[in-house]
Amino acid sequence: MQIQDLPYPDPGVPDARSGPRFLVWLGRNQLGGQAKALAWGLLHFLSVSGLPFCVGFAVQAVVDRSGARLGMAGGLIALCGVGIALGDTMLHRAAVTNWITAAARVQQLLARRTALLGSALTRRVAAGEIVAVSTGDVEKIGWFVEAVSRFTAAAVTIVLVCVALVVYQPALGVVVAVGVPVLALAVLPLLPRATRRADFQREKAGHATELASDTVAGLRVLRGIGGEELFLDRYRRASQEVRHAAVRSARMWALISAIQVLLPGLLLIVVIWHGVNLARDGRITVGELVTVYSAVMLLTYPLRHFEEIAMAYSFSRPSAKRAARVLALERATDGEGSRKAVVPAGDLYDPATGLLAPTGRLTAVVCGDPDAAGVLAERLGGHAAASSELPSALVGGVPLDELPLDSARGAVLVQDKDPVLLSGTLRELLDVPASGDVGAEEALAAAQCGDVLDALAQGSLDAADPMDARITERGRSLSGGQRQRLALARSLITDPEVLVLDEPTSAVDSHTEARIADGVRSLRQGRTTVVFTSSPLLLDHADRVVLVHEGEVAAVGVHRELLHSEPRYRAVVTRETEDEAASHELGRLRELEEIEETA
Repeated sequence: MQIQDLPYPDPGVPDARSGPRFLVWLGRNQLGGQAKALAWGLLHFLSVSGLPFCVGFAVQAVVDRSGARLGMAGGLIALCGVGIALGDTMLHRAAVTNWITAAARVQQLLARRTALLGSALTRRVAAGEIVAVSTGDVEKIGWFVEAVSRFTAAAVTIVLVCVALVVYQPALGVVVAVGVPVLALAVLPLLPRATRRADFQREKAGHATELASDTVAGLRVLRGIGGEELFLDRYRRASQEVRHAAVRSARMWALISAIQVLLPGLLLIVVIWHGVNLARDGRITVGELVTVYSAVMLLTYPLRHFEEIAMAYSFSRPSAKRAARVLALERATDGEGSRKAVVPAGDLYDPATGLLAPTGRLTAVVCGDPDAAGVLAERLGGHAAASSELPSALVGGVPLDELPLDSARGAVLVQDKDPVLLSGTLRELLDVPASGDVGAEEALAAAQCGDVLDALAQGSLDAADPMDARITERGRSLSGGQRQRLALARSLITDPEVLVLDEPTSAVDSHTEARIADGVRSLRQGRTTVVFTSSPLLLDHADRVVLVHEGEVAAVGVHRELLHSEPRYRAVVTRETEDEAASHELGRLRELEEIEETA
């Protein structure tokens, strides 16, 4: 896989049982890239390690006054130089490719899991953790995947150089062959502590990211209640905890780096001291001493990759663990379904509550508990919670949880009460899968987005067409009502068989709300629409109003009839207190008594 071939046609099914298993799975899926990096790494490291032998050969040629051997040594040094340059260039290319492709695979897996879980994801994992996994954690995972091949090349090179030195000059080669493994393994006792500190730092950083995400998301509300400074202080404390954890982690890695510098230096001193004594006794030549000295000095370069792989694993392991935790989340159903991939049509029915939304009609649902309304709306779309034991909603008698996920979502579209607007132009926002029967202009007009278009046009001076105006991240530059109306227009464009809207006008003024009710009713004529609301303006435009009380349908009718005949309905819609309800009921009884007396 090359960078230009991204994204993957299919990123695969990850092994999300644990962080290390997920890293192994990633490595197995990039064996080709790892093999390329290993080959180029061996060329590079072996060329670097070959220089000492060439230099020693040249020095001995000078001592022996042999011009032919000196010329041969020069040619070998030039050949090593070419190998170093070519190997380093291609190793960097292969390593970066492995890094980017691994990160892209993880991001595709996370995006696919997010799309599969839908709104259930943020109820099971904090939004800040999802942000952390999708950004910083992805890079650290990619770092470890690409570092494996370079570490392997370095380890193989060290083994070959030690064997070559033992064969070339046994008296000094044995010292090097014994000392190098000690250097490579000397930092192992420190790695568990360094890993724990890195894990602690990641935990604190994840908490700070979650806090920052939540603060930014609620910034408008925080300013309204004067809580901005309170949350700012909380974030300051969290960021200081991250800083202290990072400093403690950095101290441990600095100690490991110092050991990686100190011990090779000590080995070099031992080799020089022993080699000089051997040269004085005439047991080795000057060229052999220079060769072994240069080899030990250059071995510090591949040895540094032992420190890097330890650091990469320590940093990537908690990142992989968090990514695996997100990727292991499952829907209540497997998403494959037991029926054929068809989009059913017909009445929408929820067996758990008895709610029926006849096909082609606008049904309004009144529910006194907003949380229960949200759960019911999700169940109508086939997005039941994993812990739910309630039966699935049916469309045309077909259970949604028996359909493939794409078919279920094609049959019923649910717009929750807090829809998200992605950054980009308005044209890109409205570029969604649709039937083609509803155009952007019609949907925007039905959702009463005229003032929103004007605001976007004024805020984007370089956009002559409002459709080319840019929307900031999550539409933060727009008011709550403007964001709601744009989200409603996006839902209307899709033109699904069944559209479920959860409080679509809660942030809109009454005049605009009345026009939206007219627009939605007109545009959705002949289509099934379910609106969860307690707004009298929307309820008055509905063909059918259903009151859901304590988990089951309590009353069915039209708005004006239910307002007079159903006290529980009236209490929710008019927000009247118990005393007001009792007074209203007493007045109604008196009216009935007066009518009977008159009769």
